Amino acid sequence: MASKLQDLINRLCPNGVEYRRLGDLGSFFSGLSGKTKADFKDGNAKFISYMNVYLNPALRTDVDDRVKIAEGEKQNLLKYGDVLFTGSSETPDECGMSSVLTEKTEEPLYLNSFCFGFRLNEPIYNPNFLKHLLRSTLIRKQICQTASGVTRFNVSKKRMEGVLLPVPPLEVQGEIVQILDNFAELTAELTAELTAELEKRKKQYEHYRSELMATREMCFNFSEHCKILRGEYITKKESRPGNVPVILGGQEPAYYIDRANHTGKAIVISRSGASAGFVSYWDEPIFATDGFIIETDSQLEIRYLYHWLKDRQSELNQMKKGGGVPHITGANLASLKPPLPPLAEQRRIVSILDRFDRLCNDLTSGLPAEIAARKKQYAYYRDKLLELRVGS
Repeated sequence: MASKLQDLINRLCPNGVEYRRLGDLGSFFSGLSGKTKADFKDGNAKFISYMNVYLNPALRTDVDDRVKIAEGEKQNLLKYGDVLFTGSSETPDECGMSSVLTEKTEEPLYLNSFCFGFRLNEPIYNPNFLKHLLRSTLIRKQICQTASGVTRFNVSKKRMEGVLLPVPPLEVQGEIVQILDNFAELTAELTAELTAELEKRKKQYEHYRSELMATREMCFNFSEHCKILRGEYITKKESRPGNVPVILGGQEPAYYIDRANHTGKAIVISRSGASAGFVSYWDEPIFATDGFIIETDSQLEIRYLYHWLKDRQSELNQMKKGGGVPHITGANLASLKPPLPPLAEQRRIVSILDRFDRLCNDLTSGLPAEIAARKKQYAYYRDKLLELRVGS
C-alpha cells in the first residue's frame, strides 16, 4: 500500500473504517417505463443502455442511444454520483454489474428499463471511488448473492439493501482513486496494444483456416459421420452446485452443477437466442442445455469438424429463424455438407489450425494470457487497496 495512503488511514481512521448497509445510504429508482419499440427510433433524448452499464465501471455519456421523451413526461433523470445496476443475466456472477455517473452533465440522461439506479442520500462518496469499489471482489461477492433463478438470474433489491460498503473519509477515497485510476489507465494502454496485435493474429488465423478448408475433396452429408444430440432442460431442483460446466450458448460456462449429460470430446452448437449457431468445443464432462451436441465417428476428426464449423460461423448464425426467440434446428445442421479429406490430411490441417487457435484464444498462453494477466494485476491491486479494516 502506498505510504501516503497508509499515513492517511493511520491519521483519519486509526480504529478502522465504518461499514454501512447500502439500504441505509440511499434509495433505488427505476429506469424508463411505458416505452414501446417505436419510442427508440429517432428519439430526442439520450438514454443509457444495458451494455453501457454492464461494460463500464464509469458510465459513458458520449453515446448515440436515443429515446422519445414527451414534454412533461415523468421519467427518472440521472444525476451526478448515481450508481446504475444491471437487473438480470444468464449467470449470477454477471448480475448487478455497476456503473457510476462520474461526470457532471447538463444534458438529460435516462436509464433503460432493464437496469435500475441507486441514489445516495448525502455525498459521502467520491463517485470515482465507487466505480472501483463496486466492482471489487469484496462487493461483487455480496451482490452476486442477491441474485436467484435457474436459466435467468434476477437481482433482489431487497437483498441488495443489505450489502455492506466501507465508508472511508473522502480524503482516503481520493488517494485510492488517484492510485487506481493511474493503474487502470496504464493497464488500458497496454491492453489496447496487445488487443490490436491479437486482432492481427486472429485475421491471420481466419485466413489460413479458410485456405485450408477450401478443399475440393468430396463432401458428405452431415448425418453420415456425425451424431446430433439435443441438450437437456434443467430444473432448479436439479441445478445443485458442482464442477460440471453448464453450456448455454457461449464459450464460457453459464454456471456449474454436479452432473454431466456428456463426457468426452464434443462440439456444442447453441440452439436459440442471440447466440444461436455459436460453435464451441469441449474435451471434458459438460451439461449442455439449449444446444446441440455433435459427436463424430472414426472417419472424421472432431477437431477438423470444429474448425470447419468455426469457418462457417456467420452462416450458422444466419440459419436462425422464428418469431419471438429465433432458433436453429437439427434439420439445419443435418443439411450441412463438410468436405472429407483423408484422415492424415484432416490431422495435418488440425495441427496447423490448433497452433493458431491456441495463440489467438488460449487464456493460458500467448497474447490472450498476457491480456488476462494485465487485467488480473489491476484487479489484485484494486482488491488489496479496498481491503479496509472494519472499525471497532
